[in-house]
Amino acid sequence: MLTHWRDAVRHGTEQAPFTTYVLIAAGLVALQAAVLYAMGQPPICTCGTVKLWVGTVSGPENSQQITDWYSFSHVIHGIGFYFLLWLVAPRTPVGLRFALAVGLEAGWEMFENTPFIIDRYRQQALANGYFGDSGLNSVSDTLMAVLGFGIARRFPVWASVALVIALEAFVGFTIRDNLTLNIIQLIHPIDAIGRWQAGG
Repeated sequence: MLTHWRDAVRHGTEQAPFTTYVLIAAGLVALQAAVLYAMGQPPICTCGTVKLWVGTVSGPENSQQITDWYSFSHVIHGIGFYFLLWLVAPRTPVGLRFALAVGLEAGWEMFENTPFIIDRYRQQALANGYFGDSGLNSVSDTLMAVLGFGIARRFPVWASVALVIALEAFVGFTIRDNLTLNIIQLIHPIDAIGRWQAGG
């Protein structure tokens, strides 16, 4: 059976049921949560409450509750992973690409909560006092990427592109940050952007 599945993947036919890939993805998310817990990240907000949404970017509950402004960035992650994997492995079963996308997002979530990345974020104007994600928020971020993957899979390319542009513009206008600015400030901080984000 394993040989048949391997041949199916090689030739671009989906032999394994999609539920198999869903179970693999679920295992990756569970691993993500376990690793974050082992790294010392709290399972939920240390405030002791669970909220669906937190809208204060620089507040202590940002990146601690289920969703926040950065959840939109993770939807974009999922859209991007869908098209990236479609480009590099178009004949690979979509279920396998889905599991790979979840693995990429889970991997980023674990790396994002290392001291190296946390310290890099703290250099940004909007992340003073940032100490990483709660397990709940991190898992939610991965589920947002799953949502983005599903959107890209279901809708035309132009609709996905339009959604990415709309989300980046909306979030950027509202909180002076978005995925693009976040990447720029993480890789090579620009003082002018930092001053603008701080309200200067």
